[in-house]
This record gives sequence, C-alpha cells and structure tokens, in this order.
Amino acid sequence: MRILVDADACPVKGIIEKVAKEMDIPVIMFIDDSHILQSDYSEIVTIGQGRDAVDLALINKSLKGDVVVTQDFGVAALTLGKKAFAISNNGLIFDDNNIDSLLQERHMSQKIRRSGGRTGQMKKRSPENDVIFEVSFRKILQKITDSI
Repeated sequence: MRILVDADACPVKGIIEKVAKEMDIPVIMFIDDSHILQSDYSEIVTIGQGRDAVDLALINKSLKGDVVVTQDFGVAALTLGKKAFAISNNGLIFDDNNIDSLLQERHMSQKIRRSGGRTGQMKKRSPENDVIFEVSFRKILQKITDSI
C-alpha cells in the first residue's frame, strides 16, 4: 500500500505525511511544474502543465490497494476502477455507493455554469475540516491494514 496525493491544491499534505510516518506507509505527491514542494518524507513527482497531466500521471502510477487523496471526482472514479481507495481533502471516502451520484452532480454543475448559472459558493476551510479529514484518513488506512 502507498498513498498517492493530488498535491497541487491539497490543504492536508501535512496531515497525510504525519499519519503516513506513524504507520510507515510511503507517500508520493504529484504536482505540476508551476508549484514547488519539498518533503523530507514523501517522494515528489513533478509533471508538466498540461490539462489533467497531474491527474493522469497519478492514475497511471496507482496500483490496486493504494490510497489516493484527491478532490477530483473523476480521479476518484478511475482510482476505484483500479481497485484502489480514494478519499477527498475533506474526508469523504469515495466508494462504489457514492461515486456515480457525485459524478452526476459534477456534470449537472458544469452544465449550469456553462449556461451562465451559478452553483453555490465554496466554504472557507476550517480547522474542523482538518480533524474530519484525519479521522477519515486514519479509518481508511486502518481498514486496509487490517485486511492485509
């Protein structure tokens, strides 16, 4: 098991590394070359700035049993298709029971925005979001570890 992170805009990189160190799980963080990221623990993979380049590199590198941290529903769906696990930056664990409705919601929101509509405002991240993420992240890692 490894942890792969869509790290460009990921607000929980520190939590991921903290928990991964405790559990001795390798971490690979994917960023595009417009970002700079350094880590004493994680492997950093820098990808050129193409449309979805980081997402595609992450998916291509993921293997069955890996954990992918992403806020992109499409990346999560592809991850699940590879029999890997996916969790959002907010602690939502993606699975076969919720991914279809999330993709449908994303599609509808894109249609509304393309037609000039608005789909709501993003809420500012709070410290509680970090706590929720860490609890869910530990839960999914423990579930995988227990099944090995």
